[in-house]
Amino acid sequence: MDLDDDLPRKADNPLAQLIRQDLGPLSVADLEARIKALEGELARTRSKIESAVNHKATAEALFKR
Repeated sequence: MDLDDDLPRKADNPLAQLIRQDLGPLSVADLEARIKALEGELARTRSKIESAVNHKATAEALFKR
C-alpha cells in the first residue's frame, strides 16, 4: 500500500497540505512546537471519536426494544 493512499483526495484539504509541508526549513523549536500542536489535535480528535461512540451507544440503548 502506498502512503499516499491514506491522504485526503481534495488538494485544498488542510490535512493533505499539512502532510505535504516541507519540514526541511523548520528549526528544532519549530518542529517541537509542531509536534505539541499535533499532539493536542490528536487528543481533540480522540475526544470527538469517544463522544461520537458514546452518543451512538446511548441512542441505540434508548431505542432498543
